[in-house]
Amino acid sequence: MEFLQEINWSPLWISLKTGAVATTIAFFLGIFCARKIMKLKPASRAILDGILTMPLVLPPTVAGFFLLIFSLRRPFGKFLMDRFDFKVVQTWKGCVIAAAVIAFPLMYRNARAAFEQVDVNLIYAGQTLGMSDRKIFWKVIVPAAGPGIASGTVLAFARAIGEYGATSMLAGNILGKTRTVSVAIASETAAGNYDVAGFWVVVIVVISFV
Repeated sequence: MEFLQEINWSPLWISLKTGAVATTIAFFLGIFCARKIMKLKPASRAILDGILTMPLVLPPTVAGFFLLIFSLRRPFGKFLMDRFDFKVVQTWKGCVIAAAVIAFPLMYRNARAAFEQVDVNLIYAGQTLGMSDRKIFWKVIVPAAGPGIASGTVLAFARAIGEYGATSMLAGNILGKTRTVSVAIASETAAGNYDVAGFWVVVIVVISFV
């Protein structure tokens, strides 16, 4: 009991908050991209599909490096900082962006696979009834693809709360601000605090399993 009282719980709250926001971003962006890419020609679809899936196969540190350079270099990073005072390096926003980028491919791939398995007769029926493409998508395709979308959402959330490589490079390791559970595990292990690191490992395993 004393051990639990000594634990700083901020990494858990930061991870859950980051995971929720990053999953929301990945959810809508993944559905949007899946819908748009399905309408493209095979060659264009293959190229964009490869680009959007790259964060899933690249080492997270590579994705973190690109995000870091993109955030620091002109003109985009400087424009956001000067015009909107929007800083992502060493901030919680950086945690969200890193987690969203890494979790996005899981949401996108699951949503696209689910959309492709929808019975085309349902779409034809909607067209026969005079429904617009937008209405068919949200009223017919999305409900029919519900299980696949739900699966992608759960996987994206689990990936977002467990992200380490890109998060540590972009947001750093600031206790109470950017230290997530995964970053805390690495930090405590490096410091030789295996009891604390093991506690966080158990926490993240339980959350991921659930």
